[in-house]
Amino acid sequence: MDAVRVSALRESLAGTGWLESTKTFASALRRSVTRRTAAGLLLVGTERYEPWHLAAHLDDEAAWSGVPRLAPTLLRHQVPPDAPAHLSYGLGLLAGARRGATVLVVAPAAAGAGLLERVQDARCGGATVLALDTGDRELAGLAHERLAVPEAEEEPFDLVQHLVSAAAGAAPATRSRLVRLAERLTASPVARW
Repeated sequence: MDAVRVSALRESLAGTGWLESTKTFASALRRSVTRRTAAGLLLVGTERYEPWHLAAHLDDEAAWSGVPRLAPTLLRHQVPPDAPAHLSYGLGLLAGARRGATVLVVAPAAAGAGLLERVQDARCGGATVLALDTGDRELAGLAHERLAVPEAEEEPFDLVQHLVSAAAGAAPATRSRLVRLAERLTASPVARW
């Protein structure tokens, strides 16, 4: 991040409660995947947005935190025939999600009717639904827990994904990596010479 972005980020986070909101949402995610009956984390985006970056960060946090169930299965709207095995899961898995499954929907724009229908199937089947979105009312009605990022530029939505993954991997009883990450991202650039 350059100095202008860091300054803008500092201003946008100042007094907003984002760190607290993000921590609350991430705690709900962590609780959902670590409960005794947990059956895995399904991560899905919209037809136009696949949350690759969040999937990678959650996978890293799963390894670092010792919470393997934080590692998501990325679900895709379109699966190319030559996709590697770990990237070949389609939305059928979402529609078949049942009790114990956690579904995390990441939607920087409207989720779309097809996705909403499958999320509703998962919820009716007993899955816990979490949503990270920009104000999709229909998705909000399906989510057990939600973090809405005001519609803005792409960067704040990406930042919140970083904060969520860091907070989900943080041990509840210690100073969270979320706070350290936010401090690093909002700190003034270091003068090397």
